[in-house]
Amino acid sequence: QVQLVESGGGLVQPGGSLRLSCTASVGSIFSIYIMGWYRRAPGKQRDLVATITSGGVTNYADSVKGRFTLSRDNAKNTVYLEMNSLKPEDTAVYYCNTIAQVGVRRYEYWGQGTQVTVSS
Repeated sequence: QVQLVESGGGLVQPGGSLRLSCTASVGSIFSIYIMGWYRRAPGKQRDLVATITSGGVTNYADSVKGRFTLSRDNAKNTVYLEMNSLKPEDTAVYYCNTIAQVGVRRYEYWGQGTQVTVSS
């Protein structure tokens, strides 16, 4: 099994910064293929924010490019989402996501979500 522990959400003013962290607790038979963040704004579907592979290849939503940076520490199975120049439109519940692999099989896991509110 894989468990995701998220932290870092909160209230921030427009233009401010926030850092989200997500740590995957995995059994020894699992390896982490990809980790990242998705978000769901009120009344909207859950959308990609950013993902990163075990090889360090990143993928960002157009709406956050240049403002958000996703990094990972493979030894700790942890990803960090540095969010800068935050806008009210970034307000959402942010969900950590990972795809873990056992042999040739892959399994997807989601965190419980952490609230990010950007407001003055």
